[in-house]
Formats: sequence, C-alpha cells, structure tokens
Amino acid sequence: MPQSHANALINETSPYLLQHAHNPVDWNAWGEEALARARAEKKPIFLSIGYAACHWCHVMEHESFEDEEVAELLNREFVPVKVDREERPDLDEIYMSATMLYTGGQGGWPMSVFLAPDLRPIFAGTYFPKNNAYGRPGFRTILSFIADKWKNDPDTLFAESAKVVDTLGKIHAGGGNGAEIVSAEAIKGAAEYIRNAFDSTSGGVASGSNKFPPSLSMDLLLREWKSSGYSPFLHVVELTLEKMGNGGIYDHLGGGLHRYSTDPKWLVPHFEKMLYDQGLVASIYCDGFQATDRPSLKKLCEDRACGICDYVLRDLRSPEGAFYSSEDADSEGLEGKFYVWRIEEIKELLDEHAAKIFCSHYDVSEFGNWMHPGDEHVPHGPKNILQTVRPLETIAKLDQLDPGEVESMVADARGELFEARNTRVRPGLDDKVLTGWNGLMITALAKTAFVFDEDRYAEAAAKAADFLLSELQDDGRLLATWGKGRARLTAYSTDYAFLIEGLLTLYEAGGEWRRVEEAAALADTLVEHYWDDAGGGFFFTADDHEKLLVRSKTLQDGATPSANSVMIANLLKLAVLLDRTAYREHAEAILRCFSSTASRMPFQSERFLAGADAYCRGFAEIVVVGDPADAATRALLREVQKAYLPNKITARLDPAYAEQLDAYPLFRGRTMHDGRPAAYVCRNFVCDAPVTEPAELAALLRRGTA
Repeated sequence: MPQSHANALINETSPYLLQHAHNPVDWNAWGEEALARARAEKKPIFLSIGYAACHWCHVMEHESFEDEEVAELLNREFVPVKVDREERPDLDEIYMSATMLYTGGQGGWPMSVFLAPDLRPIFAGTYFPKNNAYGRPGFRTILSFIADKWKNDPDTLFAESAKVVDTLGKIHAGGGNGAEIVSAEAIKGAAEYIRNAFDSTSGGVASGSNKFPPSLSMDLLLREWKSSGYSPFLHVVELTLEKMGNGGIYDHLGGGLHRYSTDPKWLVPHFEKMLYDQGLVASIYCDGFQATDRPSLKKLCEDRACGICDYVLRDLRSPEGAFYSSEDADSEGLEGKFYVWRIEEIKELLDEHAAKIFCSHYDVSEFGNWMHPGDEHVPHGPKNILQTVRPLETIAKLDQLDPGEVESMVADARGELFEARNTRVRPGLDDKVLTGWNGLMITALAKTAFVFDEDRYAEAAAKAADFLLSELQDDGRLLATWGKGRARLTAYSTDYAFLIEGLLTLYEAGGEWRRVEEAAALADTLVEHYWDDAGGGFFFTADDHEKLLVRSKTLQDGATPSANSVMIANLLKLAVLLDRTAYREHAEAILRCFSSTASRMPFQSERFLAGADAYCRGFAEIVVVGDPADAATRALLREVQKAYLPNKITARLDPAYAEQLDAYPLFRGRTMHDGRPAAYVCRNFVCDAPVTEPAELAALLRRGTA
C-alpha cells in the first residue's frame, strides 16, 4: 500500500497501531469518535486486538488488512477498530473471555471480535486466513456472513450474544466477600495438584504443544517446599529451571528469554521476547539460586538471572531509563531468523578447535535441529537453535583440556558470534513503555541486585522507578503507557500493583525509606479509585474509567499475575512497615473475596495462593542496623541475601536516621549492639536476641525462626 495513504491510526503512539496506519482498511483507534460513528450509522464494529510482537497478527495483516478487496468490504459494512492489547488490557480481558466463549475455549491473538454499536459481542474468533483454509472459514467469508446476518437476521446474532454477555457478567464479577480464607493445608494441596501436572522429564507444564515459563507455579512450589520440607516440590522446580535455562527458549548469546517453547524439551521457541517474561523469570531464577544446594544449578541460576537483566538493560532500556515492551519474533519476514545458525556460519567465524567445542556444547551440526517451513527444499536449509546439551566439564574431560580453558574459549566464541549476529537485521522493537510491565522488571532488577550484590541492577531499577513516578503520573494518578514522548491512558490496577511491588523490592535492596512512602501513596490511590466497597477486592479499572460492557474484578493469574493477587503481599508488607492495620484489613478482604475461586482453580491462582501463604505464615521481620558503608553491616545483609526466605521483610536502619524512623514500631528500640552492626529477627510477635556475627544470623535463618 502506498505510504501516502494513511488512516486514523497515524496519530497514535503504539508501534502496533502505527504498523497498521497505512493499511487500506479505514482503521480507527478505540474511542468515542469511532463508537459514535457505529451508533450513528447503525453498523457493527469489527474489533481487531493484537500486539506488535505477535507473529500471526503480522500474517493476518499481510493476508487481509493489506488487501484492497478485503478492505473495501470491511470499510463498507463495518466500523473497523484496531486495539493494542498491551495498551488496553481492559478491552482485551473482556473480549478475550467473549472470544473463548464463542470458540469453545480457544483464545489468542490476533483477536477478531464483532460488536454491536452498544459494545455487545455478536461473534468472535482469532486468526482467520483470507480465504477458506486450514479447516477454518476465510476472513472474507466471515465478513460476508456477519454483514448479511446483521442486515437480514440480527435476532440470531443477538440470541447467542445474550448468553455470552450474561456469562461475561458472571466471569468478571469476582468472588463474594465473607468466605473463609484459604488455609495452609489447602495451599499445600493446591501446590501438590500443580506439581503433579509438571513434566517429570523436562520440567514445566505443557499447554497443548507449547510450554510457557511457569514462573508463578514455581514460586508457589518453592514456598511450599520451604514451609513443609517436601522435597518433590523443590526437585520439580530445579528440573524446570535447569531444562529451561539450557534450552533454546533462552538466548545463549544475547541473554533474555523467548515467550514460550513450541516443543516439550524447550528447544524451539516462539522467538518474541516480552518484558514481563524477563521480569518474572529473572525473579524465579533468583529464588532458585537461594533455594538449591546444587553448585552447578546455583551457577546456572545466577547466569540466567543476570543474563536476562543484562539483555533488558542493553536492548530494552530507553534513553530515559524505562524499559520497552518487547522484541518481535520475526525479522526479514521469517520467524527466528535473527537467532538461528548454520554450522558453516560458525566455522567461518571461529577457528577449527573453538568451533568444534562450541558446536559440541550448543548442539550445532550440519543436519540442524530446526528448520523454517520450506527450508527442506533449500540448500543448507536446516538451522541450529543454540541449546546446551553437553556440559563444558564433560567436553574438557573428553578432550583432555583444562576446564577453565574450555570455559574461556566458549565465552570468547559466544562474544564473536554475538557481534556477528548484531550485523543481521534485528527483529522489530515495540518501544512503548508500560507502567505495569516496568514494575515487574523493577522488581526483578532490585531482587537480582540484592541476591547477587550487583549494585548496577539496583541503580537501573531506581532510574526506571523515578521515570515512572515523574513522567507517568498526572495529578497523583498513574498513567498506563508512554510513547513518542507522551504518557496517556489512565492506569489499571495491575499498573499500581506491579509498581508498588517494585518499589517495596527496591526498598529491601537499597534501604531508601522514600520507596516505602512512594509505595504507600500509590496503594492509597489504588484503594480510593479501584476498591470494591461492597464485595472487597480491586476492580481492573478506576471508578472514573470509561464505561465498558462490564467492570471487571477478577483473580486470574495468567502470563502475568492479577492485581488482587500481588496486592495481598504488598498490603501485608506495608501494614508491617508502617504499622497500619487498614492495609492488613484490605488484604484480608481480598483473601475472603477470592479464596473459594482459588481453591477451585489452582493453576489460575498461583500468585494469589502465594499471598495467602504469606498471610497464613506471617512475615519474618529482619532489621539490620548499621552504617550501610560498614563491611560488618554488609556481611550481615549478605546472610539475608543468601537465604531463601519467601515471606520476609528486610529493613535497614542507618543509625544516622534512627530518629526519623523511630515513629515506626518496626524500628523502635533497634540499636547497634556494643557499638557493632546488629540484626534483629522477629516473627509472629516474637523476637530473638540481636546478633552481630554473620554466622549467628545464618543459624537463625536456617533453623526456621525466620
């Protein structure tokens, strides 16, 4: 399509919407102008929802939205509206539920939904080929069918729609206040249910043919291992972290994790990289490092957590310090082309000995381990996805080489291939900044900084937090997205929840009290504008948000956790830090609202159950008193950094600021001991005597007092 043609998307900031700004389809962004036009012309709305890194979104655009005949039909019979799901998760949540009802449980993107002018769904699906193919109707067939029904038999459309709308109201209404809070025994039972679904050979949980990083499930399993000592919980997490970290789903040259694997062994990823995955997976590798006592796995966990963070800081960080949303799966029209290798390419870059060792380690051969569709007819078609199949120690032993020499050789080879790869055409970058996803990454960076004593990660997290708080707030209210130099869209409850978690993690990593105050201010705003006074829990949208088909209040922990789930621990921590019972009461109300739902659906409630675990068991309150520059203070903190303590609050008290914090019971009476830095450990209103030696603190943490 000539670039001189432009539709209404040309003025948007979303890279996904801008990708469609020159389609012949007369696209509109979601807004009153488009909705009013549908009402005035009495036309149905065609709502297309996707995101910039979505492979099949690109396919449907090329096949249908760039086609003049399809565009003419769409423009004549419908009001076409294009939505970036990452900017408008409120619309995505509602209409994805509708799509799954229409399709019998199949969801995904691109999402194709037909709406009446009053926003009721009248039909929905996902990807449609242009013409009838793959056992599914073509897009032109669907358009003609809906247009005909709308004009000649609308009652049929509305009869089905009424059932869908009624079900949507029930799905998004949330639970009921007054229910019993899920017990510790029930949480362990849910964890056992989840563990039994894990693959005992390769780890993870298959979803059809795909495997997604099960970060939230592993978090719950590690918690239950810590509290119960039941080793199978730990073993299945160790297996998953190992197989996932060695598989092709991890980018062994550039760091970072692809969105999911298309096979059970984690070899062939869907190559897009999402910011939220980087945050959640880096965090669980930190937990794995603390929990395991296997030296090789500890090293892998550290490498993967830091490798993910390094990737984000290198390739997803904006000049302002915030983080972009994603990188595409495709480059030059092929999925994964940027990441895969032919053995000849490696042999051209490395000397014979280095190439042999590198290929042995990373499963590279002349036959390849993967090919693009159609590659079987192309000379040298088979490609290699890098995966670790042979430990360096084994290679060194077989070749009678020094292990350190082999490790250095492979590291140098990775560097050479990384530089060569950077000369290729990169996948597309979605450079919008999302408040919530940035919150998840701030949490991961701060956690990685704390666990591995890497200040540069904490500094990056702090810079991102400061950017969000200065540039994505308007009159004390968060905004959801920033791009092309401007912030827009009222934030969702997840934006608040994830950023609050990030600020509290930053506080634990660095000890700046202002982070607690910033988190509390956001929590107060969240309660003011999103809290359900009648039933408890947080709505997804604010009380002054535009009126949609339903005002959603759900629990579901999916690719990212829900606001309600994350806010349980956030509120409980703030209650301890600031001595405010109202925060704890709100956490209890969330638990009562959703506990019955979580008990029925453990696989959609993992973070909720983790919050319930924190509520049932209480937090270990660890206060380290001492000058932060003192080596003795850092030595005490290092013991906390090494220990896996999922339900803990790590607070720091610089004696220079003791008077300022003395108003808070957590810090009252906490002083140096005989002039030396000291650690105070309390749980359930019982405190141990202060300790000054790292070994004493380690013993306290090991024996379960914390």
